Amino acid sequence: MPAMSLVAGGRNGGEQVQCGGPIKGCGKPLPRVGRKSACAAPGTYPPAPTCPGDAMQWHCHGANYEELVSNLQNRGILTSLDAAAAMSKVDRKLFVPTTGFAYNDVPQVIGYGATISAPHMHSHCLSLLADFAKPGMSVLDVGSGSGYLTAVFGLMVGETGRVIGVEHIQELAERSIDAIKETPAGELMDKGRIVVHVADGKLGNEEGAPYDCIHVGAAAPELPEALVQQLKPGGRMVIPLGTDNQDLVIIDKLPDGSIKKTIEMVVRYVPLI
Repeated sequence: MPAMSLVAGGRNGGEQVQCGGPIKGCGKPLPRVGRKSACAAPGTYPPAPTCPGDAMQWHCHGANYEELVSNLQNRGILTSLDAAAAMSKVDRKLFVPTTGFAYNDVPQVIGYGATISAPHMHSHCLSLLADFAKPGMSVLDVGSGSGYLTAVFGLMVGETGRVIGVEHIQELAERSIDAIKETPAGELMDKGRIVVHVADGKLGNEEGAPYDCIHVGAAAPELPEALVQQLKPGGRMVIPLGTDNQDLVIIDKLPDGSIKKTIEMVVRYVPLI
């Protein structure tokens, strides 16, 4: 599918199992049966719904967005201060259609068979990538969906950096632009530092390469060569890999161009399209 640009303003390892389900963005790590929830004291908030076959899931529900971010930090999931500062400025309720549940630590359906991932999964990925999304750096967000992480990455890299979101569903891409513009990241979008393209995620965005940081929000059966080529030496990619059995994998590109793969956790995502 040829890329169509929509430019706003000018446009823990093996001890975790994964929520299943045929919806985009349901990539959330879950503790094994019998382990305590990582977030929220029992009875503090209503228990989050679980996917079939899974006994528990992590939840850091908050009564408001500030409390949600605080819970994610206090439970050791959101470990990057830079990511936490950026998340604190991007209100999740702007990116979910059912705002009454915006601060629950669960995926939210956003239409077109897609979801926005649970806050703890966003926090985990942001923490893994925070050192590669510093001011002035470049980020590629593949499967940008709601645009939430695109906005957060934008605030992390700032006016001297740039973020390119790639989403294959045009309606979601358009909606994400509107949502981002309602956040402090909207100014960066107006200046062309954040853009969203409608395109095949497996192909990334060659025009904006190379990238210090690549985040992929859907599973590829094998590592897409185009994304490897677009990753800058010294950069990092986080991507779910596999078909029936999937792992969230950290790809570090070494200075000589070789790559190092590290399996972070077992996950379950829909295929990268």
